[in-house]
Amino acid sequence: MEGPIPPIDKRSAKSFIRTNERIRAREIRVIDENGEQLGVMPPFEALKMARERSLDLVEISPNAVPPVCKIQDYGKFLYEKDKSDRAARKKQKVIVIKEVKFSVTVDEHDYQTKKNQAVRFLGDGDKVKASLRFKGRQMAHRDLGYKIINRLILDIGDAGTVEFMPRMEGTTLHAILAPSKKAEAAPKKPATASAPSPSKPVEPAAQPAPTTA
Repeated sequence: MEGPIPPIDKRSAKSFIRTNERIRAREIRVIDENGEQLGVMPPFEALKMARERSLDLVEISPNAVPPVCKIQDYGKFLYEKDKSDRAARKKQKVIVIKEVKFSVTVDEHDYQTKKNQAVRFLGDGDKVKASLRFKGRQMAHRDLGYKIINRLILDIGDAGTVEFMPRMEGTTLHAILAPSKKAEAAPKKPATASAPSPSKPVEPAAQPAPTTA
């Protein structure tokens, strides 16, 4: 019984793919155009079989022992390979890292604005770099910077996950947050203005009873 066929070596450069007389191995494992294994044989014997079928002998797994070659149409092989490579590139997701900057002296309003930006970026599927730069004597109060970044991580909650915990690089403290799986799976809803919470109705003041003459 023949062993399993090793996976195809997906090297993109077409010049690396050996075909026909360029195959140098003493013995190769051969599969035919229908995917059937024909066994191990010298390359010249496999090439003779390929020529009889008006096809090529293509080395598809050169690093296997012995190398694996397939009898097939080389032009069609290149076309299918190029097609699959393009499909794979389309599926690749471009990861964008957006930065949100804080300072040790950030006020509450500015902090909330930056936090909302981070949540929005994560909701769009982007990573967020939360950074805080210390200036001059602020380096003596790095604990304040850690409190701000750690507060941000807690406030973001389920919208993101921490990829890199807060750490110092030079005079800058930063952390990396990635979209959470839960947030990525949830369907995005169009942004709508939040309705004001209903306030308690004010009772009208009691009117004085009319006086009679």
